[in-house]
Amino acid sequence: MSYVLAIDQGTTSTRAIIFDKDLEIVASSQKEIEQFYPFSGWVEHDLQEIYSTVMDTLRDAVKKAKINSQDILSIGITNQRETTALWNAETAQPFSRAIVWQDRRTSEFCNELKKNGKEEIYQEKTGLLIDPYFSATKVKWLLDKHDPERTMANSGKLLFGTIDCYLIWRLTNKKSHSTDITNASRTMLFNIKSLEWDEDILGDLNVPKKILPSVKECADDFGEMDSEILGSPIPIRGVAGDQQAATIGQACFQKGMIKSTYGTGCFALLNTGDQFVLSKNKLLSTIAYKIDGKICYALEGSIFIAGAVVQWLRDSINIIDKADQVGHLASKAKDQDIYFVPAFTGLGAPYWDPNARGAIFGLLRDTGREEIALAALESIGFQTRDLLEAMIKDVEGMKRDHVKLRVDGGMTQSSLSMKILANLTGVEINIPTIQESTAKGVAWLAGMRAGLYNQLEVFEKEWALKETFSPLISANERDKKYKGWKEAVGKTGTSN
Repeated sequence: MSYVLAIDQGTTSTRAIIFDKDLEIVASSQKEIEQFYPFSGWVEHDLQEIYSTVMDTLRDAVKKAKINSQDILSIGITNQRETTALWNAETAQPFSRAIVWQDRRTSEFCNELKKNGKEEIYQEKTGLLIDPYFSATKVKWLLDKHDPERTMANSGKLLFGTIDCYLIWRLTNKKSHSTDITNASRTMLFNIKSLEWDEDILGDLNVPKKILPSVKECADDFGEMDSEILGSPIPIRGVAGDQQAATIGQACFQKGMIKSTYGTGCFALLNTGDQFVLSKNKLLSTIAYKIDGKICYALEGSIFIAGAVVQWLRDSINIIDKADQVGHLASKAKDQDIYFVPAFTGLGAPYWDPNARGAIFGLLRDTGREEIALAALESIGFQTRDLLEAMIKDVEGMKRDHVKLRVDGGMTQSSLSMKILANLTGVEINIPTIQESTAKGVAWLAGMRAGLYNQLEVFEKEWALKETFSPLISANERDKKYKGWKEAVGKTGTSN
């Protein structure tokens, strides 16, 4: 037995990847999942479809690898965070579609909590700002709709979980209702100082503790996948939310190291070591990982729309047929000061304005597809600079000149996108040899727990650089562009 199976359940697709004893990819399989938008600002996923795609991809990956289930030593799970599920503990039937992290339906209630003076209290405990993004108000909304008196919840007939938790429960045939500490830290129900579900917040939101999963370390024993799925039972030994898994996969184990992942959204995590840093610039304090009893915190900046802006160009206004065409189109753009603020579902860090809406500024008579494509890519660079500026303000002694940003995700395949990112942030961009940082991170957790892979220090030394992009424009030009961006953001509805 010398293989690890990583399940990577993301916002737009599900993947299963087989890693060998050298942490090299042997085979993979991927299936897209459908997005549902029943009302403005609402985003949902079908939990049954998610589970079905997990079944299909893991079986397909094993088949492609030409191995038997007995050859798989351990399973790791990484997932879209904050997406919220509520299901029947007896029948396994979901009460509704899952409410996705992008969903904004609880904005009004979040505003009520802020008006009642809860934000500072919640931030001190959870490291998070009150926002519809997190699971807490989502699960309250689901309970209010499906169990308003909390009768079922208090009798043990209801279970809550993020996507990792739901998958663990299904894969273990209802035997394990558990999550890892990184996913728990993103619910806004978990106290990241005491490392326990917070009784006061649960009381505020009327969320019965009985529906919550047990919380484990990232490399831990989460139960066994039922033998009926692949023919033999396989232990689940590694779990981490996607951005924390990418942080591990990028070997950002030292204080001060930063990784940024460019998928549907963009998520930058700065390792702050064993120190809980409370942000004064609207970043999130979160748990990066807990391994072998050692807790590591991080500051995180979350951008809701990164790669999704390219999908919008393709699917909504049809200026490209395929996502990989955007770079070629943008490379032909004329020199125009066009700013694209992709606030389709509000603005994340450091603005946290759910009411902001997307807009394009500076359009001229001869502005065309090329200029809009370039502005879309530049929006990702500007938003990343927003996060870096906030981190520099929050962390004493942090200097831009010393920042080396380790990046991963689909957009890093585009050289033009990475050049734009370096130019607009003013920092060095480092791309690793293995781009599957998220899956690699959780595979390493699962394999390390099972004794297949080396410990953290060795894994850190094995991180390898593939390519570097350095800024090529002057600081003055960069700052001028950024000033235009800030002015554009100020016109989208944000009050910040």
